[in-house]
Amino acid sequence: MNGLFIVDKEEGMTSRDVVDEIIRKTETRKVGHTGTLDPIATGVLLVCVGKATKFVSYLTAKEKEYEAKVCLGVETDTLDRTGTIMKEEKVSLTEAEIDAVLASMIGKQEQEVPIYSAKRVNGKKLYEYAREHQEVELPKREIEVFELNRISPIEEREGHLFFTIRAKVSKGTYIRGLIRDIANSLHTVGSMEELRRTKQGSFSIEEATPISQLRLKDLYPISKIVEKIPSVVCDERLKKEILNGKILKNIYHQEMIVFKDEDGLLLAVYQIYEKDNDYIKPYVMLGGVE
Repeated sequence: MNGLFIVDKEEGMTSRDVVDEIIRKTETRKVGHTGTLDPIATGVLLVCVGKATKFVSYLTAKEKEYEAKVCLGVETDTLDRTGTIMKEEKVSLTEAEIDAVLASMIGKQEQEVPIYSAKRVNGKKLYEYAREHQEVELPKREIEVFELNRISPIEEREGHLFFTIRAKVSKGTYIRGLIRDIANSLHTVGSMEELRRTKQGSFSIEEATPISQLRLKDLYPISKIVEKIPSVVCDERLKKEILNGKILKNIYHQEMIVFKDEDGLLLAVYQIYEKDNDYIKPYVMLGGVE
């Protein structure tokens, strides 16, 4: 069994819970997801099965889109509503002030990784440092925010402001961290109330199925994963070279290319050869699958 499940993860489940459930449903252990969602989060979780697991890193690197509910005026240790409140204050801001800061966040920037995350420092996960009350220097990583908009009115409750944002971001972006940084730019504190991933790469929430309703027939073939990559149909000579994993001259002028046989079966995906960009080399060998 080879392919991709597009799961609509439910709140309260871990990404590992989803993987375990798919292992149970498919009766195969070769299963992997392509980007962790915290238990508080819902939405698109791509889960690869069989030979499709070779594409986990490819899918993980794709841009992601989220809708998140922001609370300004409350800071928690986890940066979301599940944590312990560390600071609370009343907030008075206009729509124009908030929208201006959202616009200023678009682009490349350094983001400090939240302490409650699975990022490893010196071989230990950050949340383990937090739970053991140990000091640790939080790493920073470069991220990019491609789009960031407020998509709801601003609601005031007990001196706190609530609104929903839509964010399109690069791999590795923590939305909890983005909300923290938005709040800091507004000279206040903030936390995340809700989070829903609505898109990963070309896969949207409209295609996703809740794990409780997921059936084997919902498994997309590997061709669904690579459908946006340029492809070439091989003759017998090229097919033999591809199946032998031969490095090829990049006469196709593509960074990544799919090779198919005359029946449309997938033979391999090639990518630019880092030692010489005039050539391409195997990225994933498939040997003839749908």
